[in-house]
Amino acid sequence: MPNYQLTYFDMDGGRANPIRIAFHAAGIEFEDVRISFSEFMQARAGYRFNCVPVLRIDDVVVTQSNALCRYVGKLANLYPEDDLQAMYCDEAMGAIEDLLHHIVHTLGLEGDELKAAREKLADGWIKVILKGLDELLERGGDYFADNRLTVADLKVVAITESLISGQFEHIPADIVERVAPRLVAHAERVSQDPIVTSYYAARTQ
Repeated sequence: MPNYQLTYFDMDGGRANPIRIAFHAAGIEFEDVRISFSEFMQARAGYRFNCVPVLRIDDVVVTQSNALCRYVGKLANLYPEDDLQAMYCDEAMGAIEDLLHHIVHTLGLEGDELKAAREKLADGWIKVILKGLDELLERGGDYFADNRLTVADLKVVAITESLISGQFEHIPADIVERVAPRLVAHAERVSQDPIVTSYYAARTQ
């Protein structure tokens, strides 16, 4: 069995959470390295593409969260074998990467500049992407692909729960409920899945 080391920010949620949960679902032990934002900034130039998450598999280092989701998702049977369903899974994960790209560009802004950027984002790309994800659920039903929990669901929930919690200043906490109500029910469904609840139960032990 390879040795796995996953490096990401010291937070639940974000790009690494689907990978962490998939490792747990697969019953695979991994080193969960959690770093602060200041530690990341100091070491950023040493990371490929200057980004995290980073997965080390023995001596091999791999980046890009969707690639990691697919790889560990397959180990955990949380990624579809059917090519069409796999494409549906990838579509949802790609949409979340687009959303995160826009949100990340507002990090580091302050005051009126942050307020203006976040309000523009809330009225623009966030609505566009949330509506698109809502349409994907209309197509897929309870889940985004394969009629079951996949890494796509875990990835979408990681960001929708952040939006619902009001984590992002100047982005209304009710935006998901107003724009994409299916995503609210989806987040509740996924959060109650035994795979997810057992992961968090293990985290508190």
